[in-house]
Amino acid sequence: MQQVQAVVAKAKGAPVELVTINVPDPGPGEALVKVQACGVCHTDLHYREGGIADDFPFLLGHEAAGVVEAVGPDVTGVEPGDFVVLNWRAVCGECRACKRGELQYCFNTHNATQKMTLEDGTELSPALGIGAFAEKTLVAAGQCTKVDPEARPAAVGLLGCGVMAGLGAAINTGAITRGRSIAVIGCGGVGVAAVAGAALAGASPIIAVDIDPKKLAAAERLGATHTVDSSSTDPVEEIKRICGEVYEGAEGADVVVDAVGRPETWKQAFYARDLAGTVVLVGVPTPEMRLPDLPLQEVFGRGGSLKSSWYGDCLPTRDFPMLVDLYRQGRLDLDAFVTEEIGIGDVEASFEKMHHGDVLRSVVVL
Repeated sequence: MQQVQAVVAKAKGAPVELVTINVPDPGPGEALVKVQACGVCHTDLHYREGGIADDFPFLLGHEAAGVVEAVGPDVTGVEPGDFVVLNWRAVCGECRACKRGELQYCFNTHNATQKMTLEDGTELSPALGIGAFAEKTLVAAGQCTKVDPEARPAAVGLLGCGVMAGLGAAINTGAITRGRSIAVIGCGGVGVAAVAGAALAGASPIIAVDIDPKKLAAAERLGATHTVDSSSTDPVEEIKRICGEVYEGAEGADVVVDAVGRPETWKQAFYARDLAGTVVLVGVPTPEMRLPDLPLQEVFGRGGSLKSSWYGDCLPTRDFPMLVDLYRQGRLDLDAFVTEEIGIGDVEASFEKMHHGDVLRSVVVL
């Protein structure tokens, strides 16, 4: 067992604390990872606010890259010294989805069996089964995805959640391709990643919607062809107008990604899509939120599909190495998502910056 410094949320809404935790040596199927960098994701704030579960105390952090330090018995996929991006979809290989070859839909994913604890023995709940705002963390070996060791940890670690969620929402869930249009509502880290994914796939037009000029500017830098300030313009009508000018007869975008996760933005996405278009919900709603009142005739009459996207429907072993290679080739600018690098004691301050829309990602560098 080792003792390391880590960021813990001990109670709902309370500021996070930097404390000493106990990390067990890896057992069967587990890996100990020395964390090099970990992004501050809005999901971590959701955990702190009690918006995901009530299993306090939480060990926060999950968008991480680092080096495997040790592995437990029977681990064959990774070994000490491997540079890895951590993921929260360590597929089981045994459920119905896995057996029919759709591993990206596995919901029986593995986490470490042993628990990390506070010094007094209180068990910690690691965010998304990872808990990487820590000098070292214990995960299931399947949560470690080997990537190019020359890649920058602060950038590629973001594939562990937000960037992969957005890229995958556009490319995997929305199946965006050349000759198709897309609108992204909400241009935080996940939304801008959806824009970047659409640009990578050759979509056009790529319409970014937000109320914050700084976020719209970031979306333009990552590939948006049009921006819409929804604080002063009806986004539904503007999306329809832009798409109608590019493709004669279009009544909206082929794919609309809701990266906010509120009933109001979901309704905008629903009405902003073309006939037989696709709505992708990737923004994380809170438990009390409900779908807006929509006439069932509208759902039936517009055709198409209404989808949710968990983790961008990614398969880490397939997608992470490919995206890191694109990053290394200069075709995917993951560095653009890193607004600032911070210390492990600065996570609480980064939450405040997130509230004000000042960052795409703060990244803890250890």
